[in-house]
Amino acid sequence: MDENKKIAVVGVSENQEKFGYKIFSDLLDAGFNVEPVGVRGGVVREKTIYKTLADLPQKPDIVLTVVPPIGTDKTVDDAVKLGIKEVWMQPGSRSENAVNKARAAGMKVTDHGCFMAAHGVW
Repeated sequence: MDENKKIAVVGVSENQEKFGYKIFSDLLDAGFNVEPVGVRGGVVREKTIYKTLADLPQKPDIVLTVVPPIGTDKTVDDAVKLGIKEVWMQPGSRSENAVNKARAAGMKVTDHGCFMAAHGVW
C-alpha cells in the first residue's frame, strides 16, 4: 500500500489554488507520508518546500509529478540520478520523453490516471 511509502510531490507551491498545493495537502490529510518539492521553495502547512528532489532529507519511494511536461522531464532526470524507483505522472504532467527515460532506467512508471482517485483520496 502506497500510504506507507515516502512520496515526494513535485510541483507544490504556497498558492492554495494550485493543484500541487491541493494534492499535497489532501495526501497529508489522508495520512500519506509526503514531502513537498517546488522550484520556488517556501513553506506549506508548516512543512518546508524543498527546491529539488536532491534537497529532501530522505530519498522518496515515489515521485508524484504535478508540473508541466517539461518539468516532468527534469524531475525524472533528477529521480534517475538519485536512484528513485517509481514515478507517477499526474494528468497534464505526462511527457513521452520522461516516460521513456524512466522506463529505460528501470523505474516503475504510472503515466495514465490520477494518484488521488486511484488511492481513494478524491
